[in-house]
Amino acid sequence: MSKSLIDLISILDLEPIEVNMFRGKSPKTSWQRVFGGQVIGQAMVAACRTVEGRLPHSLHCYFILPGDPQIPIIYEVERLRDGKSYSTRRVTAIQHGQAIFSIMVSFHVEEPSDFDHQDRMPDVPPPEKLTAEEMAKQPMFRDMPEFVRRYYESDRPIELRPVELGRYFGQKIEDGRIHVWIRTAAKLPDDPALHMCALAYASDFSLLDAAMARYGRTLFDRRMMAASLDHAMWFHRPFRADEWLLYAQDSPSARDGRGLTRGTIFTQDGTLVASVAQEGSLRERRLAPPQASA
Repeated sequence: MSKSLIDLISILDLEPIEVNMFRGKSPKTSWQRVFGGQVIGQAMVAACRTVEGRLPHSLHCYFILPGDPQIPIIYEVERLRDGKSYSTRRVTAIQHGQAIFSIMVSFHVEEPSDFDHQDRMPDVPPPEKLTAEEMAKQPMFRDMPEFVRRYYESDRPIELRPVELGRYFGQKIEDGRIHVWIRTAAKLPDDPALHMCALAYASDFSLLDAAMARYGRTLFDRRMMAASLDHAMWFHRPFRADEWLLYAQDSPSARDGRGLTRGTIFTQDGTLVASVAQEGSLRERRLAPPQASA
């Protein structure tokens, strides 16, 4: 079993400490705050632990305060509803006695439907054409920023293979649509709820970056200050998070220091499995003017 898989499973494996209460830990990283996807994934696990016989179909959450990666996070679950078809859970993540995150997760029993349609998957190169070996053949890869090179390393819980590499060199995407292939770095157990939690974890990667695509900028630009404000996700069809999924992203609006981003997630055969929406704070750092010499 790879280190990446162990890390992801350990991140999502919460410790029960009381009825409806769980403790989650953060991996040791150099990050100054907890990755938003981690809190989403852990909160989903806490909610799933209190529901039987049905799977999540949607989640809506708010990031309230930055998480401290040095201390555990307490997840408190409220059982709001258990109906014939739907169950609803509210989970609050707590650190230092304060709520840092809140999520509502809705669960649904499987049922037949007369309606079944979906959008078509965008036509983009498959992940096999975007391997590190293939990318190394392109002259630009040698000058790729270090954070992009790390996408191809094997010690990450989530593998990422961006499609539009030119935007990391300032290329503007006129329609603002970008694509990235994602999957867990190693196989997961055959637990549908765990795959949903893993995809929720991965869904926060690079999503706000879609707001920068029109400008030839990325969130890794040191001039940018970005933070997720809220996150919503809907699960449509079965999938495995350890198989390649295309994350198609765009940003319909940005204004007043905020950007709205959207994502649709497809399996390689074109099946739409999930949709995502997120608003984030997007600010450019204002450098202080140089002091005049005396």
